[in-house]
Amino acid sequence: MSTTATSALVPEILNEYGALTRAKLREYMPTCEPRRHLYDLVSDYPLRGGKMMRPSLCIATARAFGASVDDALDTAAAIELLHNALLIHDDIEDGSEQRRGRPTLHVEHGIPLALNAGDTLALVALRPLIVNRNRLGGEVAMKIMEESERMALASAEGQALELGWRKDNVLDLDEADYLRMVLKKTCWLATIFPLRAGALIGTRGAADLDSFMRFGFFLGATFQIQDDLLNLVADRKYGKERDGDLWEGKRTLMLIRLFRELPPADRDRMTTIMLANRTERMAEDVAWIRAQMDRHGCIDYARRHAHWLAGVALHEYSVAFSRLPDSRDKRFIEQMVTWVVERN
Repeated sequence: MSTTATSALVPEILNEYGALTRAKLREYMPTCEPRRHLYDLVSDYPLRGGKMMRPSLCIATARAFGASVDDALDTAAAIELLHNALLIHDDIEDGSEQRRGRPTLHVEHGIPLALNAGDTLALVALRPLIVNRNRLGGEVAMKIMEESERMALASAEGQALELGWRKDNVLDLDEADYLRMVLKKTCWLATIFPLRAGALIGTRGAADLDSFMRFGFFLGATFQIQDDLLNLVADRKYGKERDGDLWEGKRTLMLIRLFRELPPADRDRMTTIMLANRTERMAEDVAWIRAQMDRHGCIDYARRHAHWLAGVALHEYSVAFSRLPDSRDKRFIEQMVTWVVERN
């Protein structure tokens, strides 16, 4: 695919639809007591910012099919609220220390309060989906709710796959294993559900959703590989802990590739390193794994894989959106493919 710079349209719409989504989700933030140990924590991650890719994809897809922004805002807000709820839980499960340039919620407030806030935020995310009945009608609102349930279960299954690999110290994996996990853990919430929900809103429930499954998978997988790469190579603007995936033992495409490329003695060393808990892992061991990734071309391999997936995503985009007239929102969705693989 072309490596030319992404059009200014992508950041422009991310800012525009992101601001609208933040304004909408503020309407759902509880302002009652208890605030200090619950609702202040519930609103923390949603108000820290973020890329706003998920709600923007939902709004843009709905608009590309002829809906108004207002038709999609409640669903967009629900997507962003649930995304942040899962981030709270993910950060606890991963032992992450930073989120969007600040300490993670459990680092600031402790695991019990962070867990309760994450649970509550997931419940808050249900309200805008229920409110959808008022604007979209009960049938379409229920279809979106059913899509939400499917997405939530897939996300949990994907998280279980990754956590299980780490618990059992499974390293002998391949690209298919990684993409199966990413489909569930990342793609359903990041791209598939926003696209499918937007299409349901724009067509008032009449859309054939299969093509959005395929496009969403390839777009989401490209996004995740680039996200994994940024954890290793991003500059100081990166909002999460540098090399955090190595400290946490995440089975990224680079780590999977490295295990397959290492000679037997180095495989044994890597297996021993990955067996340790995060708190027991030594800085020199993390540095050794990172250096081996460079030595065996794992970073370049993952970049090539991301570009290949992006090329397939562009093909699937043409299948899903070719019949729609040209529009600003349609161009945004197409250019998102380039954006996810070029972002830094």
